[in-house]
Amino acid sequence: MSDPGVVGRQVVPRRHVVRYLGPTGAADQNHTPVQSSRQTGMDPIEPEHDVVRRILHVDCDAFFVQVARMEDPEGAGRAPLLLVGGAPSGRGVVTSASYEARVYGVRSAMPMSEALRRCPEATVVSVPRKAVRRRSAEVRAALEDLAPVVEAASVDEFYLDLTGTERLFRGEALSETADRIRRAILDRTAVATSVGGGTNRLVAKLATSRAKPAGVHVVPAGAEASFMRALSLADIPGVGPALLERLTSRGLHTVTDALAVEPEWLERWLGPRRAAWLRAHLLGRGADDVDSDRERKSISSERTFPRDIDNDDALEAELLGLAEAVGHTLRDHGLRTRTVTTKLKDFDFRVRQRSRTLPEGVESNRAIREAARPLLRELREVRPVPARLLGLGLAGLESTDAPRQLGLFAGDARSEESERERELSRAVDALRRRFGGDAVAPARLAHERRSSKQHPPESSEPDPEP
Repeated sequence: MSDPGVVGRQVVPRRHVVRYLGPTGAADQNHTPVQSSRQTGMDPIEPEHDVVRRILHVDCDAFFVQVARMEDPEGAGRAPLLLVGGAPSGRGVVTSASYEARVYGVRSAMPMSEALRRCPEATVVSVPRKAVRRRSAEVRAALEDLAPVVEAASVDEFYLDLTGTERLFRGEALSETADRIRRAILDRTAVATSVGGGTNRLVAKLATSRAKPAGVHVVPAGAEASFMRALSLADIPGVGPALLERLTSRGLHTVTDALAVEPEWLERWLGPRRAAWLRAHLLGRGADDVDSDRERKSISSERTFPRDIDNDDALEAELLGLAEAVGHTLRDHGLRTRTVTTKLKDFDFRVRQRSRTLPEGVESNRAIREAARPLLRELREVRPVPARLLGLGLAGLESTDAPRQLGLFAGDARSEESERERELSRAVDALRRRFGGDAVAPARLAHERRSSKQHPPESSEPDPEP
């Protein structure tokens, strides 16, 4: 009897059983679903040293634009120059721009006022958040039928590990597999994607930029270094503005420039650890693990106001709404938080924030709100000027299955939240799932919504890896 945890001679790591679709797109009736060694109870079998990793990066092209057009075909669907996010008045930032608008120099995270200056004929629509989450879930479900290991890096990008599936896919080349997956996603979800491939996550992600839009680009094993030499240093994930400035100040602009520098000189300039990290990435040697259970790092939500707010009570009411948003997302993913961060962007675009780490993880709206409120007050006391944006972030995330810290003595201080508060927040979540997001709201928040029309939170999705 064959081992159900092995494809060929290689174990395909997997956290749960999936249904595989073969090259024809139909379920393979003769193939036993792969299970992890954790499920079979057997010792894991290590892959051979000469195994070639087969990693794909699937990126939904201008995903927010695609979803906005699918949700409103007669409005956004008819606008070639489309900006998603912010407001037509010029407030906020661009979440996503159509490819036609990008020709004018518009890009994500650009202030909407600047985007409209460059592309004044553009149509501006809000982010269809519920639809984005729904479409993202549909894409992931389709991918889990097509690959043994799927990791969501964000709502619009996914990593797949196809290592050991050569026999399953009848010797199909990775580029052919990638194109089949791209076409299957389009057929099943109507979402256009670009797919990059390689022997590790770094190369696969960079290859996706060569595939856009709606194409495939795979870097063959052994060609990583030559592929990287065609890139600029700014293209490398993890090379942020500060590091890029240090490199350009030395006259280094491309990967080829940096590889020409002796390793000891990079160490002198950057330090041993950073120099080693940079050189490995320049040679296309990135981490190749794809983990379907990778822990989320943070959750955040932001609100850009239609008009600057200079009233402390009004800002605290907005904070209440953000706490409701991030709290719902936190519980929806079975998590607790220990670190709460409040962020303000002032009228002059100056960004300030304060954080607090709690002695134990919390999940209720009240506990999140009570941790964030003093931070907002501190920010306002230091600089009481009109604010254009308010944000709330949660970090230090842990599973609700993790044990809670118990007090040693009867007189120990009260917990950050009670079980009743946790149950109340979960009950509110259940009501909103059944009757809609506005079915239940705190009285103060409901009053604010009636008195003035506010934009929805700009984001309440878990952030990808840092």
